Amino acid sequence: MSAEPTQTDTRTALPATPLDPATDPFAWLEDVQGADALDWVRERNAHSAAALGGDRFTTIEGEVREVLDSDDKIPHVSKVGEHYYNFWQDAGHQRGLWRRTTLDSYRTDAPEWETVLDLDALAEQEGESWVWHGASVLRPTPEQLAAGEPRRHALVDLSPGGSDADVTREFDLVTKQFVAPEDGGFVRAEAKGGLSWVDQDSVYVATDFGEGTMTPSGYARQVKLWRRGTPLEEATLVYEGTAQDMAIGAYRSHTPGFERDFVYRALRFYAQETFLATGVGTPDQELVKIDVPDSANASVHREWMLVRLRDDWTVGGTTYRAGSLLATPFDDFMAGSRDLTVLFEPTATTSLAGITWTRHHLVVNVLDDVKNLLHVLTPPASAADEEWVRSELPLGGELLTVGVGAVDVVDSDDVWVVTTGYLTPSTLGRATVGAQEAPEVLKSAPSYFEAAGLEVRQEFTTSDDGTRVPYFVVGRADLVSGEAGPAPTLLWGYGGFEHAILPGYSGTIGRAWLDRGGVYAVANIRGGGEYGPAWHQAALKENRHRAYEDFAAVARDLVARGITVPAKLGMEGRSNGGLLAGNMLTQYPELFGAIIVGVPLLDMKRYSHLLAGASWMAEYGDPDTADWEFVKTFSPYHLFDATREYPPVLFTTSTKDDRVHPGHARKMAALMLAAGKDVTYYENIEGGHGGAANNAQAAYMAATHWTFLWNRLAG
Repeated sequence: MSAEPTQTDTRTALPATPLDPATDPFAWLEDVQGADALDWVRERNAHSAAALGGDRFTTIEGEVREVLDSDDKIPHVSKVGEHYYNFWQDAGHQRGLWRRTTLDSYRTDAPEWETVLDLDALAEQEGESWVWHGASVLRPTPEQLAAGEPRRHALVDLSPGGSDADVTREFDLVTKQFVAPEDGGFVRAEAKGGLSWVDQDSVYVATDFGEGTMTPSGYARQVKLWRRGTPLEEATLVYEGTAQDMAIGAYRSHTPGFERDFVYRALRFYAQETFLATGVGTPDQELVKIDVPDSANASVHREWMLVRLRDDWTVGGTTYRAGSLLATPFDDFMAGSRDLTVLFEPTATTSLAGITWTRHHLVVNVLDDVKNLLHVLTPPASAADEEWVRSELPLGGELLTVGVGAVDVVDSDDVWVVTTGYLTPSTLGRATVGAQEAPEVLKSAPSYFEAAGLEVRQEFTTSDDGTRVPYFVVGRADLVSGEAGPAPTLLWGYGGFEHAILPGYSGTIGRAWLDRGGVYAVANIRGGGEYGPAWHQAALKENRHRAYEDFAAVARDLVARGITVPAKLGMEGRSNGGLLAGNMLTQYPELFGAIIVGVPLLDMKRYSHLLAGASWMAEYGDPDTADWEFVKTFSPYHLFDATREYPPVLFTTSTKDDRVHPGHARKMAALMLAAGKDVTYYENIEGGHGGAANNAQAAYMAATHWTFLWNRLAG
């Protein structure tokens, strides 16, 4: 395709040398809804449609849409009283249905669903493109349950167009109607914040209360107690953070006999203070800090507190290692005891993936070289010096991901069990922790592509500093072995915020890529959470380059194994992964034949001033300080060199993304277009950070991605 810049693209002259961080010729594109900026977006979208449209695009779009709209998808549910709730989207319900059924009906092949809220009908009625953000249902008190009162109080979160900023409305699950403000209903206006139940007549509210009440990251700086029937302006202040904090909030634990109120203060992305609150909303209110390291995560369930460590912690004469999980009786700890039990300690290959409480047990999900192992720990029943009982939960298999979630953490030891793999369609089961029976398989997703002849391998390569880096590769057996290559290959990565990338089934990838002879690879690079906090911290701030060196090492290894060649190797990353993609583009262009940069951070001089960017300085550094000396080494917008050759690149973003500013993608695309580079750009108007607000938009976006890759890599 032609990459000739249009008149709009060149309205600002390109500097003769790589962009000076003190200047920004494309700053006008940061005006999200500005007329000039949107004219530019529409022009680039039209160019993208013309360049990628055709039979291949239409076919892939139809294949993806069929997967997304399938009635055979697993309808995942949440137990609320005697009902099981599900949010569902298909061809006839693009915005979605919030619906419910019974367990007996859910066990059948054709459950009888009762519609609770029709989002398509609501959007049409109100003239707003609502996107579902979830619901919170108040648990009745034991007295209410004994009297047979139904669960009826719900808080529903809805986003206009998919932005992170949303509204909250109280919803009655009995009448299936919103509770109007004039009838005492709780309604929160659009902002980044939320409501959480205290009791049926009061909520905690964190939102935009006016000037000076939001943090630099765009989140609430205050949390208040709001009583039914009173105006929001009269809500009682519970806690206010400083102007430098990231976010403030509060919540109540409703477990009978263990009702407690907590206030949290997020100092930055990996540092938080949590307080036990008593007498909230009264002159006797008291907040007592839970005395754990700010970098640790403390959670309380019934009589127990668990502490997940990100850094080493020396307390009570003992040093506990980063990545460990500790347990202690909560009341004893608050009274001064520092008697802690180690429930998990990491090794060179293991890390803590997650924890799930049931009524009597704790399920600990461990990763061992990015493969799940599940352990069951049962706390002592009485004396605090008794040992926790340990056993295994034999679920899953080689190269499969297994996740568990409590069905009802208050009253049940049952868990949902989800198993999935790159070639294994997801299954949903229900198991009783502590019992010896295998899980009851409730639902199984269909196969959306032919897996016969395909293979999944886990490989390891060595990064520049000698670090062992794992990755997965999926495709035809003769291709992933290197015997029949080189093949068009897509390498995907993220590498940030301690987020582990695990195997999972995707009908979209299968249909659009694997079915056509493509190879799909996923790199588990540093910055992620595959090996715990140390793996993440190894690529923070001035060490960010290690994540990019890891990814480049995987790219080279795919070539060395004969699976592909640079001209046939594409890569994709989104969000923080978009920053990864931008650095692959500007620092390692010779390794790739095409690159997709999705909802990215790219201008790392400006990122902390754009939307939620200030909240990520713990990850990247503060570019307004001496940190800029290392931040500029991974700022793609400033690393671009108009004299250098780059592979074809596709930038995607969303006008409604209020997390990562669309200006990042806009400005980088404009910069490269002005230099005559091969750039395709697509910006969806809706969708927020996810990029799409419904299945139709998601299918179009997917077809844009896959068609771009096939056009560039299959030659």
